[in-house]
Amino acid sequence: MFNIRRILWLTGGLTSLIVGLIGIIVPILPTTPLIILAAFCFGKSSPTLHNWLVTNRYFGHYITDYQKGLGVPLRIKLFAILVVWVSVIFTLLIIPLLFVKVFMLIVAASVTVFILTSPLLKSKNP
Repeated sequence: MFNIRRILWLTGGLTSLIVGLIGIIVPILPTTPLIILAAFCFGKSSPTLHNWLVTNRYFGHYITDYQKGLGVPLRIKLFAILVVWVSVIFTLLIIPLLFVKVFMLIVAASVTVFILTSPLLKSKNP
């Protein structure tokens, strides 16, 4: 049973990481929460992958700060909200289907609430 749980956590972590990395290119996908979710899943399944993720030079310090409860920098929050809403508005102008528009607005609002309610990283003093 332990191996099945470990495989499920590992699969969840890999899926979250892959979708999060795709989110770097496709703005509507919430990259930061997915990378944090991947770190959580790897923490449950693979210490090696968890260590690789939290020591990654591009986003490792964000994960470490978030896991320590320190939060996310304000500029990252604002940039994430801006990217989400610009991409949603662009999509709303292109997509004619009402249910897709409603779904996009719900996702964007949910991501915005998540970002705004996440802890804010206080500036680090040297």
